[in-house]
Amino acid sequence: LSAMPALKDLPWNLAVLGSGSPGYERDFSDLQAAFPGRVRVSLEFNSHLAHQLYAAGDIFLMPSRYEPCGLSQMIAMRYGTVPIVRETGGLKDTVHPYEAWCDKGNGFTFADYNAFDMLFVVGQAAELYREDPEAFARLRQRGMTGDYSWKKSAGDYAAIYRGL
Repeated sequence: LSAMPALKDLPWNLAVLGSGSPGYERDFSDLQAAFPGRVRVSLEFNSHLAHQLYAAGDIFLMPSRYEPCGLSQMIAMRYGTVPIVRETGGLKDTVHPYEAWCDKGNGFTFADYNAFDMLFVVGQAAELYREDPEAFARLRQRGMTGDYSWKKSAGDYAAIYRGL
């Protein structure tokens, strides 16, 4: 906590939903205690609350170590919440990194499972949100209108097989 910047000076709030490693749960609970009103932590599975957070959020962080499928990032995008994910499994398949130079992508990604890479990408997302709201809105729109259906996936696989 001592290394965290004062949340009162930051232009955002943080909501954490879900359970995980006991150390992370304790850290997030401590963060909530240190910053009441700015951080809210709910260490449970709660589908109703998850949908409220998808609808209310601007950025959705899913730094999974591994994720064989991943539905949460697709739900977040449909709601207009821009995902930040670790490039693994279904997360890598559905979230394509934002590229400012050509205004492409539907979220933000990082490859290595470490705090430094994750925080760097969180900083990029926060900067785009603050400094270029029009580009952030286009990024959000691409996520909302993306085709994550089985029909598209099946077509992609069929194309691979035809190519073989």
